Amino acid sequence: MTTTATATQQFMTTEQLLKDWQGHRNLTRRVIDAFPEKELFEFSIGGMRPFAKMAVELIMIGGTALKGIVENKMDAYNEEGFNPTTKAEILKKWDEETEVINHYFRQISEERFQETFNLFGEYEFPVYENILYFVDNEIHHRAQGYVYLRALGMEPPFFWERF
Repeated sequence: MTTTATATQQFMTTEQLLKDWQGHRNLTRRVIDAFPEKELFEFSIGGMRPFAKMAVELIMIGGTALKGIVENKMDAYNEEGFNPTTKAEILKKWDEETEVINHYFRQISEERFQETFNLFGEYEFPVYENILYFVDNEIHHRAQGYVYLRALGMEPPFFWERF
């Protein structure tokens, strides 16, 4: 009979998860920056939103959601209040939200990651699943940005260069 040792170390620390997420955010920021100003706000394919609108969605989710998790309250998702008209405004807000994410993420205890949380009053999952959703959603929209850049005849950033 063969015995198997049971692993006692976790697969990924919360700090590694944050680093992974921030790597994705760094790459998405570079995709935003790669767009010509006009096309960032106007270019669309197949009825999809311009990439600026996708970026606003991403900006409004992460920090707001983490603050709600830490404070154990969540309002409905809302993009109102941030209506950028320039790429510089988007990038500035992106950087500000990166700091908000860092601030609140580090306030979530290891135990809280397993707790169920009703994100935006709509998505009731463990905290870690909500955070993975933020990353998945960002990758999804960033891929749309890649398609837009290619359609504009531009080379997007290499997807593996996240830091």
